[in-house]
Amino acid sequence: MADNYLEYRMEDMRSGRLSSPKKFVPRKRKPVSQDDRSCIQRHAEMKKIASFTIDHTRLEPGIYVSRRDVTPSGDVVTTFDIRMTRPNREPALDPKALHAMEHLVATYLRNDPEWSDRIVYWGPMGCCTGNYLLISGECSSEDVKELVRSAMKFVADFEGAVPGASARDCGNYTFMDLQGAKDAAVRYLNEFDGTDFSLEYPDASEISSDQ
Repeated sequence: MADNYLEYRMEDMRSGRLSSPKKFVPRKRKPVSQDDRSCIQRHAEMKKIASFTIDHTRLEPGIYVSRRDVTPSGDVVTTFDIRMTRPNREPALDPKALHAMEHLVATYLRNDPEWSDRIVYWGPMGCCTGNYLLISGECSSEDVKELVRSAMKFVADFEGAVPGASARDCGNYTFMDLQGAKDAAVRYLNEFDGTDFSLEYPDASEISSDQ
């Protein structure tokens, strides 16, 4: 069958019914335009964002004020760095575990009777060493320490179906590891009252606003 097919295709090419493959001709490279040069220059002049100015080689598990932003309406939003591992010195958290933790903690926080109205966001860091918590209003790490502790205890003790873990409710609902989330929460809770657990960045002056 294969030999017959090849004969048919060769006959098609000889008869002109099938054209021969065209020779590849590389495109000429376009010269860099002035707009491109301007874009490159702007990129070179961009300021390093606040979270990239923190010395991650000195970070310990903790709760840090990453930044405070003022919205155009004058509201303050505080971003907390919920650091769960020692970056680049310990293994990062598994993304599936972080995803399950995101569903659980977000659900818990938005149902907390004291804090629910002030919760803006909870979600994982791209580096998978912790999470970000955004809260409306100006508050400190000490202010939210017990809230974070109780949220992690909720994860550690959780049994059953993860909230929102369905095709209807989540864009990647099978990408979760509940047991991994529980284990990560337990490890973090074990750090909570240890001597290395911190509520301030290695250099407190590195806290930024509007950068």
